[in-house]
Amino acid sequence: MPGTRRVSAASSVAFTVVVTVLVLVGALVILAIVAFSGAPTSIALATLLAAVPVGPIVACYLWLDRYEPEPRMLLASGLLWGGFVATAAAILLQGIGGVVAGFTERQTLEVVAPVTEEACKGLFLLLLLWWRRAELDGVLDGIVYAGMVGVGFAFTENIFYLAAAYNGTDGLGPGGTEAVTSTFVLRCLISPFAHPLFTTFTGIGVGLAVSARSGLGRVLWPLAGYACAVTAHAVWNASTAYGFGHFALAYGVIMAPALVAVVSLAVWSRRSERRMLASALSDAASRGLVPATDIGWVVDLSARRRSRAYARQLGGRAGERAMRDYQQATIELGFLHYRYLRGTPPPDYAARGQQFLQRIDALRPSIAFPGQVVPTR
Repeated sequence: MPGTRRVSAASSVAFTVVVTVLVLVGALVILAIVAFSGAPTSIALATLLAAVPVGPIVACYLWLDRYEPEPRMLLASGLLWGGFVATAAAILLQGIGGVVAGFTERQTLEVVAPVTEEACKGLFLLLLLWWRRAELDGVLDGIVYAGMVGVGFAFTENIFYLAAAYNGTDGLGPGGTEAVTSTFVLRCLISPFAHPLFTTFTGIGVGLAVSARSGLGRVLWPLAGYACAVTAHAVWNASTAYGFGHFALAYGVIMAPALVAVVSLAVWSRRSERRMLASALSDAASRGLVPATDIGWVVDLSARRRSRAYARQLGGRAGERAMRDYQQATIELGFLHYRYLRGTPPPDYAARGQQFLQRIDALRPSIAFPGQVVPTR
C-alpha cells in the first residue's frame, strides 16, 4: 500500500511539473505574438470583450460539477492549458504546416485547424488520464475538464479574432467598431460554446475510458471521442468558409442539436450520479463502512446545503468545513466503491479507500445532521 501511495504522489508531481512548464512556455509564446502585433490598444479591447462569455460558461460547468467538485487547481490548469498551451501549440503547428506542407488557407481552416487544435486541447485530458486518473470518475468529469480547456482556448483565440477585426487585418473589411462588434456578436454571444463543445467529445471518450472493462476500450474510447471532436470542428469551420447561409444551416441543423444532446447527456450524467452514489453507499453501509443514516445527507444536493447551514449554525466556519470535508470524503468513497462493484477498481483502490475511511472515521464524531443529536466536544 505505501508503494502505491508513492507512485500516486509521483504521478501527481509529474503532472504538475509538466503542465506548469508547458503553461509557462505557452504563455511566453502568446505574449510574444501579442508583443509583435504592435497593437496594444486593440489587444486590450479584445481581451475585455473576449472575457464576457467566460464567466457564464465556467459557471455552467461548475454547476454540473456539484456532486463531487473537482480540485479548483486542476480546473484552473485546464483553463490555462487551453488559453496558453493548446493555443500556442496549434498556432505553431499550423504555421509549420503552411510553410513545410504548403497548406492553403482553406485547407488549414477546414482540416489542419480541427486536427491540430483538438489534439492540443485533448492532450490535457490524456495527461489527466495518465497521471491523475483518480480525479476522473466518469463521463461528467471528462465533460467538465474538457469544457474548461475549451473555454480557455476560445478566450485566447477570440482575443486574436477580435483584435484582427478591429484593426482590419482579418481581410473582411476596413475594421473599426462595426467590425469588432460583428465579430463579438458572432463569436462571443452566438457561438461561445463552440470550442468547449468540440473538446467535450474528447472528454466523453476519456470519461468512458475510465470505466471501460477492457484495455482495448480504454484506448478506443478516447480515439473515438477525438475523431468526433475533429469532425464537429471541421464541419463548423467549413460552414463559416461558405458564407452566412451555410453557417446558419450548420448552426441550426448540426451544431445546435449537438449542443442540446451534449447538455442533455451532462444533465443526465449528473442525475445518474445521485442514483449511483446512493446505491454504492448503501452497499458500503451494508458492509459497515459508513452510517446508512448519513447517505441522504450526502447524495441529495438540497440536503447537503441544509446540513452545511446547520453545521455553520452550530460550529461556525470550522463546523461547516468539517461537514464539507465529511461529505466530500463520503462522496469520494462512493465513487471508488462503485468502480469496485463494477469490477473496474483503480490499481490504488485499497490505499485510497483506506484514506477516505480514515477521514470519515475522524470527522464523523464531530458533526451532526439536522435532527440528530449534537455531539459533545
